[in-house]
Amino acid sequence: MSGTPSGGVDGLDSRALERYFTECVPGFRGRLTARLLQGGRSNLTYRLTDGRTAWVLRRPPLGGLTPSAHDMYREYRVVSALGDSPVPVARAVAFADAGVLGVPFSVVEYVDGPVLRTQAQLHALPSADIHRCAFGLVDVLARLHAVEPASVELADFGRPQGYLGRQVRRWNDQWHRVSTGRLDDVDTLHARLADACPTECAVSIVHGDFRIDNAILDPRDPAVVRAIVDWEMATLGDPLADLGLHLVYSDPAFEPVLAGSAASTSRRLPAAADLAQRYADSTGRDLAGLAFYVALGYFKIAVIAEGIHARYRQGLTRGTGFDTVGDAVAPLAAAGLRALGRSWPW
Repeated sequence: MSGTPSGGVDGLDSRALERYFTECVPGFRGRLTARLLQGGRSNLTYRLTDGRTAWVLRRPPLGGLTPSAHDMYREYRVVSALGDSPVPVARAVAFADAGVLGVPFSVVEYVDGPVLRTQAQLHALPSADIHRCAFGLVDVLARLHAVEPASVELADFGRPQGYLGRQVRRWNDQWHRVSTGRLDDVDTLHARLADACPTECAVSIVHGDFRIDNAILDPRDPAVVRAIVDWEMATLGDPLADLGLHLVYSDPAFEPVLAGSAASTSRRLPAAADLAQRYADSTGRDLAGLAFYVALGYFKIAVIAEGIHARYRQGLTRGTGFDTVGDAVAPLAAAGLRALGRSWPW
């Protein structure tokens, strides 16, 4: 590693990491090199290698304004638990508390395969493969929601009772933590979500940020997912919250959050209604109340975008493409208000 006086790339300390890997990571040999991976909008993600084996290290951002979104052990625990399940994840390797780098971090195996972040990357595929990929992702989401938490030792992974109400309150609290200015639509959306919030919900493991660029695909077949990544917001809760958020990512209003060319917003993907129907057919779940979950997804992403924008303004982000994120906040909040007026089927 190189690039900072402490002997590491920005956010890492090579000497401390090499000592830790020598003690805790089987098969580690030699010196580590690292590079920051593109695509992360919250936790910092690095590819590490000793020249023989590659790993991925995840650590919190250098300036975390939304603490509940950067629980590194939570992410590591769910990936470890799902290792032998039908849900594709990277193999968990090690977890370290703050004693090594000053912040907790997780290490998982490096999974090779394409990640479709931009529309250009997506559009390089034939149209039939684009549709197969999109429906394949929904099928993985359905498989995740079919995993019985107790069967993978995640029965205590969250508090599903009152999950939706806590989500509404939590993201409103996060908004007030990170807001860089007043936005009436956010306040109105919060109030309407609080009024419409269901008191009962189904319970499953939820990913919390399920979208196409959080999936590593098989290089030979884009309909096959090799690993779902970025589990930092996973918990036990209502599976339809995952579906609603996944559909929100298809809205062009999300584009600025990923530098203006998010693959998930491509018009060549199946329509949101078709993706929702695939999920309903796979799971048998009733989608009559889907509008609430979609609106909740808009609320959540508007707040996350504002948090990223706030860190960017403070000079605390690393990488490129953060200058457009703030442009997404108002359109996402407005879209959330519109979503509450819809009913399924769309």
